[in-house]
Amino acid sequence: MTQKPPHRGGPGKGGRGSSAGKGPPKGPPKGPAAGRGASRGPRPARPERARTGPRSSALDAAQRAAQLRGDERDARQPWSPVDAEAPAPAKVRLEKSRTEKPRAERAPRRTDAPRTPAAPAAAPAPSRREQRAAASATLASGVQTLTVEPDEDGMRVDRFLTARFPQLPFTRIQSLVRKGELRIDGKRAKSQDRLAPGQSVRVPPLKLDAEAPRPRNPVRDRDDAEFVRSLILYEDQDMMVLNKPFGLAVQGGSGTVRHVDGLLDALTGPDGQKPRLVHRLDKDTAGCLIVAKTRLAASTLAKSFRSRAARKIYWALTAGVPKVRQGRVSTYLVKDEPAEADARMRVAKHGEEGASHALTYYAMVDQAAQKLSWISFKPVTGRTHQLRAHAAHIGHPIVGDPKYFDVENWALPGGIQNRLHLLARRIVIPHPRTGRPVDVSAPLPPHMAQSWNLLGFDAARYDPVVDAPED
Repeated sequence: MTQKPPHRGGPGKGGRGSSAGKGPPKGPPKGPAAGRGASRGPRPARPERARTGPRSSALDAAQRAAQLRGDERDARQPWSPVDAEAPAPAKVRLEKSRTEKPRAERAPRRTDAPRTPAAPAAAPAPSRREQRAAASATLASGVQTLTVEPDEDGMRVDRFLTARFPQLPFTRIQSLVRKGELRIDGKRAKSQDRLAPGQSVRVPPLKLDAEAPRPRNPVRDRDDAEFVRSLILYEDQDMMVLNKPFGLAVQGGSGTVRHVDGLLDALTGPDGQKPRLVHRLDKDTAGCLIVAKTRLAASTLAKSFRSRAARKIYWALTAGVPKVRQGRVSTYLVKDEPAEADARMRVAKHGEEGASHALTYYAMVDQAAQKLSWISFKPVTGRTHQLRAHAAHIGHPIVGDPKYFDVENWALPGGIQNRLHLLARRIVIPHPRTGRPVDVSAPLPPHMAQSWNLLGFDAARYDPVVDAPED
């Protein structure tokens, strides 16, 4: 039977004066309490318990146990079952006993075991410039098909091949066109055909006919770059106008090693952009030559020439004096020998095979007696040898022309050199980016300047052909 706890109060109630827990009383009880106590009998004494200190929670006990060594635990009294029934303490990582067998160390990873190699990163796709360089470096040994890019819109097929295969002689390209070996979308191509983006150009094997590329020479490249820069009449970020000297070919051909197109290689930029030709001048014609510095500028300038938005004025020294001081020459021109690249042109009838219409305005600026004339030409079309053929057609060939001027039948005054006296004096063309007119004039070449001085011609004299119609 469970006993009630003693009530606080006086003696006999279990208060401070009570002797409970201190052994049996020394004498009989006294007072009224004695009667009550006597009726119940004496209270049994409690057994003496050893004092072990204040009780602690199971968690504190577990933490203290974790700090003890094995030999110290043996000296302590084991935990009572009542304490063992307490709520399980939180898991605590205990320190290992000295006598406990240590855990075996983890075996190191094998480094000599074969591993599956990681897949190599995909190589970046070559740029279009790199593809063209590779194609031009080793010309195809078989038939290949080229796709016209958007920035090649409007290019003539022969110039398209020149741009794609710089090592291929221009005469070889013309031979391919003439023999019908080039095909545009399956149809036989002509040299004057214009290309459109997306068209396919079929090219026959070229390897056996290709010339080995000229090895690059830093010293020569520097000299070529300085020479080209000395010719610049006008330049901006999109285009430049060169003063092409007499005797320098614009493009390469049979036996032609030094030419403008090759010299422009020395001006190739870090991005691979090389200045590009957009029109041509004959080898012995001096004066303004436009060069594009980007593909976009080349395409835009070429369209200006095709649409006749570019105005050109040429100066020439001709044999004799024309009866009509100002006039218009409109004919059809065709090659005498179609198989020759630089064949002589002749006047043809309308409808003749291979004939093209040619239109030129001219005006006589000055004359030297009845022997020589300073004539200014304004071509509307741009046919091969157009001005030279038209000058011969009206009976006044250009002095020094090896194809149309018979020097044996003309006694030239002393000091006049037997060189072609033809200068691309002035060109006006819309700028490829802004559309504003670019107006550039070239000075007389040395042999023409000498003739002008001998004949008393003033290069600053008014040129009446400027007012000639544009079509």
